Amino acid sequence: MASGASLERVARTLARDLDHLSWHTPSHVYNPLIYAWDGHRQYLQRFSAGSGRVLLVGMNPGPWGMAQTGVPFGSVGAVRDWFGMQPRLARVLPPQHPRYPLLGMQCQRDEGSGKRLWGWAAQRVGTPEAFFARFFVWNYCPLLFLGQGHNLIPSQLKSPEQRALEAPCNAALVQVVRRLQPQAVVAFGRYAQKQLQTVLGDAVPVHYLLHPSPANPVANRSWAQHAEQVLAPWLPALPAVPG
Repeated sequence: MASGASLERVARTLARDLDHLSWHTPSHVYNPLIYAWDGHRQYLQRFSAGSGRVLLVGMNPGPWGMAQTGVPFGSVGAVRDWFGMQPRLARVLPPQHPRYPLLGMQCQRDEGSGKRLWGWAAQRVGTPEAFFARFFVWNYCPLLFLGQGHNLIPSQLKSPEQRALEAPCNAALVQVVRRLQPQAVVAFGRYAQKQLQTVLGDAVPVHYLLHPSPANPVANRSWAQHAEQVLAPWLPALPAVPG
């Protein structure tokens, strides 16, 4: 059975399980695996088939990326211009925070992390097909949390909420690894690294990659160089410099 179809089921199950949870810390929770399923389904159908690649695991969506498009790190410009996709949001949307409206491909803001990641991938590897022949990207948690007027990361939730969140996310991660059989796993940031090490133990090597968020001063200075160093074993060779 194709990995694409399998991962669609994993994502559907994860969306359903998370949708049953209750939240107190965030004022708003967006589940793009439901209302932005069109984009996520397209992404999985195009790129999730195949085993033996490197699995890159992010933390959770940003408000102007996957929350709008359904694609991991899916800044609107990259989804439109590099992926060549025009996904649509569902007609029924979750209650929205006034500062973080769901506009889909009409959103005029670009997610900084996605713009950096996919811009680097385009420059370094070329086409999406060339990139995904070597890598696959999955977000550990697909939910966007908003509270007190800003984006919340999962570690800012109360402990009972974190535990409730981790159970279905861990189960989905196990299924993703089982289906993709990656030769290595790379975590974007420390939170993803911690979750991966907890779930996978020593079964699969877990490497750390600096998160591409513009909120990280180190990433703003040298993320591309860091990505080159960490992912070097699986990247195509750079052209030789003449002379």
